[in-house]
Amino acid sequence: MNPLSAFALAVLCGGVALSCVAQTGPFDPEQWPASVDPARAVHYVVTDGGFSPPDVTWIECCTILSGGDQETVDFTIGGHKGRKVAGSYLNIADPEYGEWADEEFIDILVQVYGDAGLFSASGQARNFSFLIGTLPAGYHTAPVGGLIPLEAKNKRWNWVLFRIPNNFRPDSERYCGTIPAMAEGDTRAGGINGGTIRFQMVPGLTVRVVAFGQQGAFGTPEDINQFLPVETCDPEPETNLVGIDVAAGTSDHMVVLGGHDHTTTLVDDVGPLDDKRRAVVPDGIYLNFGITDNYLGFPCNDPQTVKVCVDYYDDPAFAGANVSFGPEAYATDDKGSIGFYPAAQRATLEGSGVWIRRSWVIPSVNLKGVNADAYTAGPRFVSNNGAVAVSRFELAILRTGTHPLAGDDPLAGCLEDPNVCTDKYGSFVELDLARDVRNGLDVGTSGADQEMIIDEAGPVADRRLAVRPAFDDGTPGFTHQYLNFAILDQALGPSSQPPARLAICVTYYDDPALAGVQFKPDVYSSIRNGLPAYAYPADSYLVTLEGTDTWRTAYWEIQDMKFNGVNQGPQAAARFAASGKVFFASVKYAVIRPCGPMAGVNQLESCKPITDVSLTVERVQDSILVSWPAAAQGFAVQVTPSLANPDWQPADAPVEVVGDRNVVSLQIGPSTEFFRLAK
Repeated sequence: MNPLSAFALAVLCGGVALSCVAQTGPFDPEQWPASVDPARAVHYVVTDGGFSPPDVTWIECCTILSGGDQETVDFTIGGHKGRKVAGSYLNIADPEYGEWADEEFIDILVQVYGDAGLFSASGQARNFSFLIGTLPAGYHTAPVGGLIPLEAKNKRWNWVLFRIPNNFRPDSERYCGTIPAMAEGDTRAGGINGGTIRFQMVPGLTVRVVAFGQQGAFGTPEDINQFLPVETCDPEPETNLVGIDVAAGTSDHMVVLGGHDHTTTLVDDVGPLDDKRRAVVPDGIYLNFGITDNYLGFPCNDPQTVKVCVDYYDDPAFAGANVSFGPEAYATDDKGSIGFYPAAQRATLEGSGVWIRRSWVIPSVNLKGVNADAYTAGPRFVSNNGAVAVSRFELAILRTGTHPLAGDDPLAGCLEDPNVCTDKYGSFVELDLARDVRNGLDVGTSGADQEMIIDEAGPVADRRLAVRPAFDDGTPGFTHQYLNFAILDQALGPSSQPPARLAICVTYYDDPALAGVQFKPDVYSSIRNGLPAYAYPADSYLVTLEGTDTWRTAYWEIQDMKFNGVNQGPQAAARFAASGKVFFASVKYAVIRPCGPMAGVNQLESCKPITDVSLTVERVQDSILVSWPAAAQGFAVQVTPSLANPDWQPADAPVEVVGDRNVVSLQIGPSTEFFRLAK
């Protein structure tokens, strides 16, 4: 049976008494799949109504949660208002979660929109996992429910069915359906963070229906997971940038749109005395820009993340007038669906009397535009409480996947927050427990899975106050392996600033009892393709304890750090993970700014490990003193009798620290020795 015939048959069966349970998809997204079994228990949520339960045993009682790392937003596409994941997780709360206490399997039926949000960042099919259970560790699990094939990227609403096992916890109850006696956190709906079942790591996913049911309540995954083909469309061109410079009178495949509610006027001599420009000013509140010749692609192409860069005049007349300016509405598909950019993320003008150049990044933009007529377009801009003059407007598509321009940002120098190029935001914070210094940084909230302990540590001659992960508080199966630190009073600037290049330096105790234990910065908040996401440093960031019984330093740089934090507010950087009870006496962060008076300045430069080390060799009576900088850690002297005999051996003498040098004292042998440093 071809897909269109299957679709028509599904519609026909759905219009009868939902009795065609043997039917297979693709099913009509305007009604429940014809394969459902009304006699089985189902709890569900629909974002825009229109679905009546097929039987009284079905209950519309679930809620799609929002906030923190499980942020969701209303999103209209394909003729329906769904919920799009703006964070990393989709958490569904079922107040009647006790229904699932005796179920070996739980079926999860979802109506999803067929776009890039179904797949990995590289555009590949990925397994969908679902978090069930509660904190502490050992009392939750994330079983895989299946994957969505690439055929589902068809720019339609699709039914998808997942099936997950509901196995037994250590206390012999099932993960989903009851709450263990030692549960921690918000378990009001029987799960983690206020929910019941959480979709793991699904940034950009858009859903209209989520339903939990007994096994077989909706049919089988093989019945449901069939998809209509995508409409054909020309491939995306090998382009990614258009723009118009009104002041210079030049254009690169872009025009100022008129008509509708976005008529404009060209005005000369706008700006301060030393920077007069020609600019376009809205007659009403809207500015709209059209792309000529389908230069960036067609409305039938997939929605993309776009970056817009604008030069606008911060008129002194706007001081105190609450004038805001920025992206407002944009197309989400080629059928006329419209999305809206959050008003809170527009610029508020201060009346500084200068031209400001800044950018915005908007995900999931379709090139149909808003009232763009014969042109394609990106987002429409709005000026509220004052007509803002614009002298230049550029739009880039941030290509992904296998596109030849994937990963290229042609507007990389246009920043989302121009204040990062000033001295308005701080660039350095420090926590030093040994010296009782809390300069914009402190130990974070201790609890849940990141219980921390402050105590003295270090060698006998250098005891210091320090903090370590509790690692084991006696709870079965619960390992507190994390350290988290809170950034105080927005000391490095607001969380709204673009991802920062962050240097990190920690002073840790290299405990002889912990030789072989490792630690590193772990999960942190970032942005991926215009959407908030969690990121994880590679294993190359791991530091391994050598057991030298000294205080040592470790250094890292992370290129794309957002300060939203992970399980730590109001702000934080990366959460640290350790495989043992590693003590930190101090933690320092430094933002390396891309521009302005602090451009390229790294206030933790001295913490960087020395990788290019030269030896100093001198004779003192009957000894040879070999030395190198004390800051160069992890090096050892090796000796060979001659270069002709490259049989290098470790120097048979201890390393002593003398001033700022590591020194090895060797006896002069019968032959001439040669020396080198080795890790």
